[in-house]
Amino acid sequence: MSDTNSPKSTAPIDEIPRGRFPGAMKFFRHDIVSGFLVFLIALPLCLAISVTSGYPPIAGIFTAIIGAILTTFVSNSELTIKGPAAGLIVIALGCINDFGGAGNPDAYRAALAVGVAAAVLQILCGMFRAGILGEFFPISAVHGMLAAIGVIIIIKQIPYALGVIGAKGDPLTMVQHIPQYILDANPAIAAIGVASLLIMFLWPTIGRKLGPLKLIPAPMIVLLVAVPMGMGFDLLHVHSYFLQGHEYQLSDQYLVDMPDRVFGMFDKVTYPEFSALGQLKAWKWVLMFFIIGSLESLLSAKAVDLLDPWKRRTNMDRDIIAVGLGNLCASFVGGLPMISEIVRSKANIDNGARTRFADMWHGIFLLLCVAMIPTVLHQIPLAALAAMLVYTGFRLAHPTEFIDVYHIGKEQLAIFVTTLVVVLATDLLIGVAAGIVLKMIIHVSNGVPLRSLFKPYLEVEDVNADTSMIIARQSAVFSNWIPFRRQIEDIGLVQRRNLIIDLSDTQLVDHSVMGKLEEMERDFQQEGLTFEVRGLDTLQPLAENAQAARKRGLAAIRRVTVMANHSLKYWLLDEFVKCGVTGYTVTTCTGAGRRNIEIDSVAENEHIRIEVIAPVAVCNDVIDFLRRDILADHHVTACVETVDVVRVGHFAAVEEVSVNGSHH
Repeated sequence: MSDTNSPKSTAPIDEIPRGRFPGAMKFFRHDIVSGFLVFLIALPLCLAISVTSGYPPIAGIFTAIIGAILTTFVSNSELTIKGPAAGLIVIALGCINDFGGAGNPDAYRAALAVGVAAAVLQILCGMFRAGILGEFFPISAVHGMLAAIGVIIIIKQIPYALGVIGAKGDPLTMVQHIPQYILDANPAIAAIGVASLLIMFLWPTIGRKLGPLKLIPAPMIVLLVAVPMGMGFDLLHVHSYFLQGHEYQLSDQYLVDMPDRVFGMFDKVTYPEFSALGQLKAWKWVLMFFIIGSLESLLSAKAVDLLDPWKRRTNMDRDIIAVGLGNLCASFVGGLPMISEIVRSKANIDNGARTRFADMWHGIFLLLCVAMIPTVLHQIPLAALAAMLVYTGFRLAHPTEFIDVYHIGKEQLAIFVTTLVVVLATDLLIGVAAGIVLKMIIHVSNGVPLRSLFKPYLEVEDVNADTSMIIARQSAVFSNWIPFRRQIEDIGLVQRRNLIIDLSDTQLVDHSVMGKLEEMERDFQQEGLTFEVRGLDTLQPLAENAQAARKRGLAAIRRVTVMANHSLKYWLLDEFVKCGVTGYTVTTCTGAGRRNIEIDSVAENEHIRIEVIAPVAVCNDVIDFLRRDILADHHVTACVETVDVVRVGHFAAVEEVSVNGSHH
């Protein structure tokens, strides 16, 4: 994934208006420049996503234009870009195939009807403030689903990148056929695909060293190379060529199908076939579009809020209404489903956008381009678009995703991998359900009472005039988080009170809730309120990561025992405290060491025994000090042992630790 640094060019926070339609003219220059640069990214990606989804290429453009222009005036999300996304390719293609396959007009119109029904559900979801339902899904299962989508995209695009026409099948079957795809590759088309793929992977590194050229996004560089290659191979005309004794065919079937005249895009408007909704299978796809599309959109909008240099917050219910309205209009004219898209939104921020009008400008540029120069777009090779999506899929299923999840906890990796494998073997809904079920099984095995899986047990106390405390009992896990969150919002953000969350009496706080508590901490900070989490030090993390799940139990910690001459007492104690020791026990004693016994077996000397209990890091600092400054010049003995304690916080430098691992 791309990095998450804020843009270099930022304005003071009080310069950014926060009204209903902020800054259309005041920030015109910033927004139109960002809109143009995002347009350069969006144009090839919209075409690629649409073709791969089994829709006509123009469908993705319809969606991006409608999403950009309509949602600008509905959502209050200032920096998100609305449009088609790679994460929905698997659902869109599955729906098209279920109704007859790509290229079948009836299947296309049936899919549009499915899109309309899903859009209506999204609008109702936002109107009834059900956007919070996105909070239910465990983070590891969601990441596993996205990784599976990435793997499927890569598998599906390999034949297109090699010029193999008509490759079909489920992902696991197509993986087995990859060697055959390589043998059947059309060399000219494969050259375009491989060159495009190399550009997608190498340009982010090379471009940074080329001054102003770094502003040109990799997808546009791909087009600047791939289109001339296609012209060189004369893909507009049917012909054949020979290479090493084999004959290969070339034609415009390897190019994007676009209108052949100015304003011809309006001839491509297609209307839904609502009779398809009378079939039971249609509602499976309605639910998948609704659930997965809404979930991805909410997650993207949240991620963009975190990246917003001016820390503006999106109303998630309002945003899902905007996405629903956009999907409704797009599906009525032949467009793909849309979401708040994270990659283009991140580019929007990096390019210096100030307000939501940057999204609108990117849509206007798309409209002008497709309406005025469709014949130029027709010369884009499909292999180049396939390469862009292979790169997108790789980023979704990047190896670091597996490593990051493993560091959070082995149980999280199990959920992640289970979701990924089941999605590949079946479909998205079953895969996500499998991840959720596995997570619940793990929770129960970790001692979470069945009665608290879906219902949080909370007590509320007023600490003072402006501060309340919520005491959680039994568990704080993903499946009971929604009512927990509503309680936090009602008391804290609605009643404008500072909040303390006490988790010391829970059996388990899972990884999802750890992450969501950190989000709540940021929300409270933006509202000028304090949000403190207590009791995490009474629970033991299942991994070293700050957001790892925490379970009730004894914690392993170190005990250091030092025997030394009485004259070293205050020096040792002073240095131990500097190392982070929070307490110690000193005992005066007599005894003899090996050297004393060798001289006189009954001689005894006065010594001190210092005992400290400390976390591993503090213990290591103490031992380093002894080795560096003491043991070489003084007769001192030291031993270290592991002991179990009830509460780690009693031996930490401060009493409480925040949800992100920093100390209060």
